[in-house]
Amino acid sequence: MSELQPGKPVPDFTLQATSGEEVSLHQFRGKKLVIYFYPADMTPTCTQQACTFRDYNGKFRDLSTEVIGISPDDLKSHTKFTEKYELPFLLLSDPDLTVCKLFDVWRLKKLYGREYMGVERSTFLIDEEGRLIREWRKVRLKGHVEQVLEAAKG
Repeated sequence: MSELQPGKPVPDFTLQATSGEEVSLHQFRGKKLVIYFYPADMTPTCTQQACTFRDYNGKFRDLSTEVIGISPDDLKSHTKFTEKYELPFLLLSDPDLTVCKLFDVWRLKKLYGREYMGVERSTFLIDEEGRLIREWRKVRLKGHVEQVLEAAKG
């Protein structure tokens, strides 16, 4: 179970990003941050999710809010995904599942009667001081990015 609770600080973490740099949570202090977790690059639903965040990226920036995506995929896959869909935000690679487990998104999933471990599509909004404002779990895409944008206005 996640130790993350609304109003509480999110522990700092560092992951490799598509920019080629290591990116840490503390680097976003002073801005709000949307972190969305997704299962895999280049899959239909994950592509739709990334492209919707891409399309709303300017509106998030107008609210001093950055967006980052995290999945277990490697940087080569993230780079290909970013270039193909012209994503204007960083994707972070979490192959060891350290941050996925920190946010408790590495979960038992079921598909067609088969059980397996995977990333549960989830989004987190973090305030300028590094505290969790809100979380969305088991995300369904319709209207989701709009909900996150509305919460970032608050």
